[in-house]
Amino acid sequence: MQHSLSEAVSANRQTDQCRTRARQVHAVGCENRQNHEHAKHAEREHQGQTACCAGLAATHTLAVGIVHGITSCEPAAILPVPSLYSTYATLCRVMARSLILRRLCPPSEAAVDKILIRGARTHNLKNIDLTLPRDKLIVITGLSGSGKSSLAFDTLYAEGQRRYVESLSAYARQFLSMMEKPDVDTIEGLSPAISIEQKSTSHNPRSTVGTITEIYDYLRLLYARVGQPRCPDHDIPLEAQTVSQMVDLVLTQPEGSKLMLLAPVIRERKGEHLSVFEELRAQGFVRARVNGKLCELDELPKLDKQKKHSIDVVVDRFKVRADLQQRLAESFETALKLADGIALVAPMDDEPGEEVIFSARFACPICGHAISELEPKLFSFNNPAGACPTCDGLGVKQFFDIKRLVNAELTLAEGAIRGWDRRNVYYFQMLGSLSKHYGFSLEVPFKEIPADMQKILLNGSGSQSVDFRYLNDRGDIVKRAHPFEGIVPNLERRYRETESATVREELAKFLGTQPCPDCRGTRLRREARHVWVGEKTLPAVTNLPIGDATHYFEALKLTGRRGEIADKILKEIRERLQFLVNVGLDYLTLDRSADTLSGGEAQRIRLASQIGAGLVGVMYILDEPSIGLHQRDNDRLLGTLKHLRDIGNTVIVVEHDEDAIRLADYVVDIGPGAGVHGGHIVAEGTPDEVMSHPDSLTGKYLSGRVKIAVPAKRTPRNKKLSLTLKGARGNNLQNVNLEIPIGLLTCVTGVSGSGKSTLINNTLFPLSATALNGATTLEAATHDSINGLQHLDKVVDIDQSPIGRTPRSNPATYTGLFTPIRELFAGVPESRSRGYGPGRFSFNVKGGRCEACQGDGLIKVEMHFLPDIYVPCDVCKSKRYNRETLEIKYKGKSVHEVLEMTIEEAREFFDAVPALARKLQTLMDVGLSYIKLGQSATTLSGGEAQRVKLSRELSKRDTGKTLYILDEPTTGLHFADIQQLLDVLHRLRDHGNTVVVIEHNLDVIKTADWLVDLGPEGGSRGGQIIATGTPEQVAEMEQSYTGHYLKPLLTRDKA
Repeated sequence: MQHSLSEAVSANRQTDQCRTRARQVHAVGCENRQNHEHAKHAEREHQGQTACCAGLAATHTLAVGIVHGITSCEPAAILPVPSLYSTYATLCRVMARSLILRRLCPPSEAAVDKILIRGARTHNLKNIDLTLPRDKLIVITGLSGSGKSSLAFDTLYAEGQRRYVESLSAYARQFLSMMEKPDVDTIEGLSPAISIEQKSTSHNPRSTVGTITEIYDYLRLLYARVGQPRCPDHDIPLEAQTVSQMVDLVLTQPEGSKLMLLAPVIRERKGEHLSVFEELRAQGFVRARVNGKLCELDELPKLDKQKKHSIDVVVDRFKVRADLQQRLAESFETALKLADGIALVAPMDDEPGEEVIFSARFACPICGHAISELEPKLFSFNNPAGACPTCDGLGVKQFFDIKRLVNAELTLAEGAIRGWDRRNVYYFQMLGSLSKHYGFSLEVPFKEIPADMQKILLNGSGSQSVDFRYLNDRGDIVKRAHPFEGIVPNLERRYRETESATVREELAKFLGTQPCPDCRGTRLRREARHVWVGEKTLPAVTNLPIGDATHYFEALKLTGRRGEIADKILKEIRERLQFLVNVGLDYLTLDRSADTLSGGEAQRIRLASQIGAGLVGVMYILDEPSIGLHQRDNDRLLGTLKHLRDIGNTVIVVEHDEDAIRLADYVVDIGPGAGVHGGHIVAEGTPDEVMSHPDSLTGKYLSGRVKIAVPAKRTPRNKKLSLTLKGARGNNLQNVNLEIPIGLLTCVTGVSGSGKSTLINNTLFPLSATALNGATTLEAATHDSINGLQHLDKVVDIDQSPIGRTPRSNPATYTGLFTPIRELFAGVPESRSRGYGPGRFSFNVKGGRCEACQGDGLIKVEMHFLPDIYVPCDVCKSKRYNRETLEIKYKGKSVHEVLEMTIEEAREFFDAVPALARKLQTLMDVGLSYIKLGQSATTLSGGEAQRVKLSRELSKRDTGKTLYILDEPTTGLHFADIQQLLDVLHRLRDHGNTVVVIEHNLDVIKTADWLVDLGPEGGSRGGQIIATGTPEQVAEMEQSYTGHYLKPLLTRDKA
């Protein structure tokens, strides 16, 4: 009470000061304009407003002063003109809270060792206040959708990034994107912020693990400075020497030795070479060695032009003595000029000794293969100087895949080759002429056509002409004789020449990729592929798993001058490789394309790069870095996070991993529920404090008061029913034989990079989808056979790819909810009387949508030097539909109001509509009660998108013979969310379906019926099945890393 009174007294005092200063501002401003009368008018106007606005002015001026660190209000802080009082009143109300908070906790106190957040209301945050310690490892946890990312990324990171960008010049700001200002009163003690999220690093096919970590730049420099080029054909070093070095080497021969200096002008070339001899004679040369025999140029033998010859012109003959330096230097320069940098020194007559080859450039003395000076650009596949000319540095070539193009079970008339059946008259007439010319039938399956005929159909008739008969537009028959182009060359030409995006898109369905035949996938030109450092070329190094590459460079020892040059480069390479090993990426290769990386791998690569930068005093914000990591690799990751903290950074991690939470210095638990039920700080403090908090759901799971139970009894396996895959050899798989029990929940586990995705996603799924779903564009990795598919009727792959790439996609449209909703609105009596159909209630087509924003509800406004902003559409007020459409109500709600409902609210609203209620219930069953029906697909996380897909499959009629494949479905899920997901997966299994899950989460693994554990390591040291059986059986197997971590968990839960 006493404190409040002193605040009021102080505020009154400030009011008087501000009133006085305001008069000064008006008076000074008017004097500057030399208009005394206007100054008096301003004084009277101000006095007239004093009674109603004095407090407002004081609050405004004081708030602005404090917010900007001003202790006293100077005349420069101009009071708003009276016409703007209403506008500034809103500002003052917002600042009032900041005023009190700043007085209670001055910035100097906050900036020392705390981050102060006051009044955070971003998204679903409920005006929260939070104090976080600086230079600590902080974990933010809570249910999916509770507001974790809103606090970490959309509040803390957004404000840190915004403040930094605003400190730059207007010129610099135009090149940087700026995040939207978070809805928060104050944040104090912020450090420069770096966000490391789970998202794909790059979709550029030219980006690799090596390029995005910058290790490849150091490798290019290393090979350019100390590399040893070799001849690709003869595997001998290409040495470059100066003229002085050549002279010195010759003078080391015994004094008096008779030698001759030769210039090899012709090397193994056919012809008589008469013009060469004429030119040599004209230049004053007397002798030449032709095919190894010394001849006078005036008495040359006649050469057979059909045979290969070698011609070496004699430039000088001499006896070795010390005073020959100048003469030899001039002779060498002449020889090098004649023979393009190559010179030979050979003994004369019957003198003993061997011929010595000298080169002024990197050239092969045998075949003359030469390269220019070694430069870093020679080793860049993004530079024409280094890129393979065949594939332009991509490492792969596209080709029309016969497997995708031809359905061998159909006849040519039925469409064995799409686009060449009866529906395309022109091409079908060509096939008819071919069948008559070569004598095969169009009415037999393609596989029964003779192999030589198949080859002609696909690749063309070469130079052999075929009589073709065409029916033109007038019905006349036109006869032409010409070679048949071939179906594949025809498609290649059309794909190359067409300007139609539709045609290219259609033809692209038949394209496959294969390693470039010239560079074999290395991306580099021939010269760059044959430069060595130590025992390996650059492509060989980048093809090593990072763990092996680390060992190679640790053991690499270069001596002499090369060692001195390479020392600092090698230090950088070794450190960066070790950082990647420390975050569990030792199984990746440096030439791995960036667009094949998972979100978790991409995030850990960025984390390793940040560790390599060695920054201190930074606030790092990470989003579930443990995604895709085995428990063994997770231990190394946590060590890396501790290292970041220990060197003087604040590390804030949004995480659900139990080990990460227990290791944290400070834990923030957000909840209690998701969506509108979340946004509150339920508990905060040390892990022990959170565990003991009675209201913290996270604490209950950590303390064991609530836990995901191990099944009391496992579902028994029927040994007669199984899906068997034999001889899987894709990527690092080592001839794996996989057996999956039918009707059980099988968990595929193993350390990162052991081959789980290759085995399941790249081999099992394509084979199953082709056989059961009729897929034609999927290609399985190398394998021998698959058996047991007769026990299944379809396969469903539920991955984490987005459900849509545009803001118009949303859960309602993806799950099929929106169609019956639109039909309900179209069935309302008023809709029928107006003639509105379901299309009227779509925001994707004209008619019912707002045309001002084209159904988006927002209008983009470009702001120079500031982030683009999206403002509500003035016409529809963000409702996406026009006024007439919004007048239609179903149970008192417009279509816009329905789309704004959460899944939970919609479930209650449509309770009486079974078709909708069932689909909405499945969305709730997978833990998505908090998302909105019309929420943009681009705002959903990977885990949320995966669960939307799962709910769509759950809502379909169940046959009990479906194979479900899920890749890490626990991504982004809290312990309680995992329990809900497991209930769904067990329900699928109980209906007779087969569920295969790739997973690292031990709570899922311990509840599975059957485990398949791959390993023992990642990369080339993995690719084997090292354990199979129930969780209890695998836990007893010493060679299984998964069993090592699973055993204590099973023991604890059963205790």
